[in-house]
Amino acid sequence: MPNIVVVVRYIAQPGKALDALTSVRDLVATVLTTEMACSGIEILQDLDNPESITLVERWPDKSTFLGPHMQQPHIQAFIQSAGAFLAGPPDISFHSTTGAA
Repeated sequence: MPNIVVVVRYIAQPGKALDALTSVRDLVATVLTTEMACSGIEILQDLDNPESITLVERWPDKSTFLGPHMQQPHIQAFIQSAGAFLAGPPDISFHSTTGAA
């Protein structure tokens, strides 16, 4: 069972929501097929602001996300290309899972 949830929030440039979403979907597909440490990623697009794209990712720990994951060639390639469709760097936050209330 994953120990942490990573929330990644992207903002696409005006008029670039589809480009951003397509690139994020491609990236997520690659992560899920090549990085066994990742237990899942959900892609959310804001209904009122389609330029806002959020990923909810499940990882065993923060160091796996920040270390091996961020050094993967597909992550580095995404970072290099993101300036064409994202308004800036993502907001990344780390959360523990606490179970049901």
